[in-house]
Amino acid sequence: VMRKRFGRAGRKRRRKHFGDPAQGVNLSGESQYVELRRWLKLRGFSSTCLIPAHFSDTGRGLMTSETIEAGDLIISLPEKCLLSTSTVLRSHMGELIKRWKPPVSPLLALCTFLISERHSGTRSLWKPYIDVLPKTYTCPVYFSEDTVNLLPAALRKKALKQRETVQELYESAVSFFKSLQPLFSQSVENIFTQDALCWAWCSVNTRTVYMKHPQSDFLSMEPDVYALAPYLDLLNHCPDVQVEAAFSEQSRCYEIRSGSGCRRREQAFICYGPHDNQRLLLEYGFVARGNPHSAVYVEREDLQLCLTRRDQQITQKLMFLKDHDFSENLTFGLDGPSWRLLMTLRLLSLQPDEFSSWKRVLLGAPVSHSCEQHSFHLAAVLCQHLIDENTKALEKIHVMKGRASASLRHQLDLVESLRNEEQRILHCSLDMLKRDETMTFVEDSLCSAFS
Repeated sequence: VMRKRFGRAGRKRRRKHFGDPAQGVNLSGESQYVELRRWLKLRGFSSTCLIPAHFSDTGRGLMTSETIEAGDLIISLPEKCLLSTSTVLRSHMGELIKRWKPPVSPLLALCTFLISERHSGTRSLWKPYIDVLPKTYTCPVYFSEDTVNLLPAALRKKALKQRETVQELYESAVSFFKSLQPLFSQSVENIFTQDALCWAWCSVNTRTVYMKHPQSDFLSMEPDVYALAPYLDLLNHCPDVQVEAAFSEQSRCYEIRSGSGCRRREQAFICYGPHDNQRLLLEYGFVARGNPHSAVYVEREDLQLCLTRRDQQITQKLMFLKDHDFSENLTFGLDGPSWRLLMTLRLLSLQPDEFSSWKRVLLGAPVSHSCEQHSFHLAAVLCQHLIDENTKALEKIHVMKGRASASLRHQLDLVESLRNEEQRILHCSLDMLKRDETMTFVEDSLCSAFS
């Protein structure tokens, strides 16, 4: 009789196997996914190569049941499975939406439909899909005020703007929501709440695929480019993955084709676009570790560190930067300060007798040795300033996590992950700047010795 391996070596092997982030735990037997797949099959879709799974690093996603080669079609979702504004206008609320003036936006139409279907519960034709949508989201619009205040300055401004956008959408839609009362026995004020709209807005914002639709006479002129794609939207993002994704007019399906292939029983990914981590957190509610597109933003207020009162051309320089759009999108990356940031610092480093050479700076040509030295010194000062800011924020996060609830802890984990990624970038940038400074010092010393 063969002996079962329940010893230490066997336990280590099992821990190694289940601890591998690439290995998922199959979820296809869970009732909500059974119902979803059954519902999709009735609409003409079945997936043999992708199954729902839980992964230790990304949460739920889709796992391959067979090897996928480069160029293989990994998913083909029929048009009747997609939830778009056409679906909404054909639905039970379509006539009321068509009669409303001024017309609602495509985004609001989709949000309204999602809220209605969630409220309908077992009566909803879309129940199997609604059941697998997240109950809440991790975008900053859901963050507490304390958590938002821990975000980097650039992202904090965008997060507050995002919250304002949802608030304004709700306030502008209250009268429209009241017009839907004939469809519901319960008061619409208790159905179409601000929290409900926030959930629906995040569902659309984080989960839709790009799909251009003909302009409807019953909707506003805003671009109608949304489509919710059940099952397909379980695919997670990886910045290194290459795929081709589009709606096929021939097959009338939304298709995704693999660009690089994937091994059996590994997570299949798509790429949402070349987004940095601030954009990913803002729009999708997660941070990608080791993201090659990540950068750390330098705000206009940070540039104040680079100014001295002795510089009589401060006002002129700042006006110049503003007029030539050089006070936005200034970043540090893994390879140091961006071209735009270096140009800005070179302009700020120009001496009074050099300012007439600003065109040379914009062309990337050095003006003088002292100007180059000073601009790299300012870059190092800025970089260290951002490192110090990050350190303080991480210390606050550590303290807050000690007394945080589970939901708040998850928010803080995301901000901590973002801050740690940015800290890594800043340290790489500072190391590079210090190397350049050392090289310059050595070159100057050699020139002095032989002059």
